[in-house]
Amino acid sequence: MSQFLKDTSVISIASNSFGATIQPGWRIGAVPNGGYVLSIIGRALSEALAHPDPVSINAFYLAPCELGDALIEVTPLRETKNTSFASAALSQDGQLRVQVTAAFGRHTRGEGPNWCAETPPQVRPFADTQPAEVNALEIHQRVDMRMMQGQEAFMGQPSGSGEFVAWLQHRDETPIGAIDLLMFADIMPPPIFAVYGPFGWVPTVELTVQVRGHPAPGPLLVRVSSRYLSEGLIEADGELWDCEGRIVALSRQTMKVRLPQKGEASSALFTR
Repeated sequence: MSQFLKDTSVISIASNSFGATIQPGWRIGAVPNGGYVLSIIGRALSEALAHPDPVSINAFYLAPCELGDALIEVTPLRETKNTSFASAALSQDGQLRVQVTAAFGRHTRGEGPNWCAETPPQVRPFADTQPAEVNALEIHQRVDMRMMQGQEAFMGQPSGSGEFVAWLQHRDETPIGAIDLLMFADIMPPPIFAVYGPFGWVPTVELTVQVRGHPAPGPLLVRVSSRYLSEGLIEADGELWDCEGRIVALSRQTMKVRLPQKGEASSALFTR
């Protein structure tokens, strides 16, 4: 069993109720990554519904999650031939932490029309890159991130582009499934770091991931970008391409931005 599959596993404890354990290894700072937590909820939804694959999933992060036991309660809303609709709530210690609404289906390659107005970012092939070293973020013990564009922001020279591009894969090189994409959609640095440099506090308010299919075996090429910082709120748009150049997921999240005040120390860690 892969590390990710093990660490996102759920156990049925009653009809539409599941137990899970939020594991170490997936934190950004002290807080478990929001995409990792969303993948646990996605696992419960996949178990509870007639359709196994996320199509669109929307999460509101009401309070930070912690390591340890969690309860996930799924509420089916409607089921059609091709789609199951549901909501889900993750609680810890009796406190609601994450609220989700979702549509699940069944991704079958080769079915339906295809059209794309964009192309993957033009970067060096994955085979021409070197494995990333594990750095200060715990989650990089699990995810191999090979930054292709925007890395100068972490060297004190942000480009102002509001964009990062990186190759991503599991450290254990296990294949990436549809539910894995919920985590990979939230693993990149906040794009605002490419404007101001890494400054620390960028909590996610809401995250939506649209999954378009199962990735081909191999790494993902991910681009995240922001265009509008308004009154301390910013969006981050993500594109996830598989190694065959197919778009396999899109994401958008709303985040709060708090820049360090004059004389306040900045931090290289970011929270989601």
